[in-house]
Amino acid sequence: MTLLILGLILWWVVHTFPLVAKPTRDAMVAKLGEGPYKGVYSLLILGSIVLMVIGYRGAEFVNVWFPPAWGMHLTDLLMLVSVFLLGASHSKGNVKRHVRHPMLLSVIVWSLAHLVVNGDLASVVLFGSLGLWAIVAIFATNARDGAWVKPAPAPRKKDLILVGITVVVYVVIGLIHGLVGPSPFPGG
Repeated sequence: MTLLILGLILWWVVHTFPLVAKPTRDAMVAKLGEGPYKGVYSLLILGSIVLMVIGYRGAEFVNVWFPPAWGMHLTDLLMLVSVFLLGASHSKGNVKRHVRHPMLLSVIVWSLAHLVVNGDLASVVLFGSLGLWAIVAIFATNARDGAWVKPAPAPRKKDLILVGITVVVYVVIGLIHGLVGPSPFPGG
């Protein structure tokens, strides 16, 4: 559990730093250069993920609650929404006209989906912390950036492309998840 917590702390610090200390971040970019700064940033994020994965997989199972039998179905639906929102953050479609932070909302939905089907302490710590981080990041980003200017309308074709890509990516993620861990699909 120690490695999991260290990974989460590193994730929070590295991701929250540019949101709350923009002048310091900008000074570091000026000193190091954009490329080296992004390289260090990426290595720190990768390190946090490695720590979280090793810590989560090695954590002792401590039951907190018993997930409901229907939880897998709700989780599958929430994960489809999460993948859609993640894709929307990179899409040129209309979702960003209605959702200011689709990627962060995707993390919140992802964390809730995983909490529905995982009732152990390590899952509560991992998914709860990342969901909480996304909520904090939304508020910090709003405070930093001020008023939201909605993007201009986009062709509906872009939204249809996003839906198609979402379904394909969702299935691929589910299949990979089944190879490295429990199958996320009923009967899998």
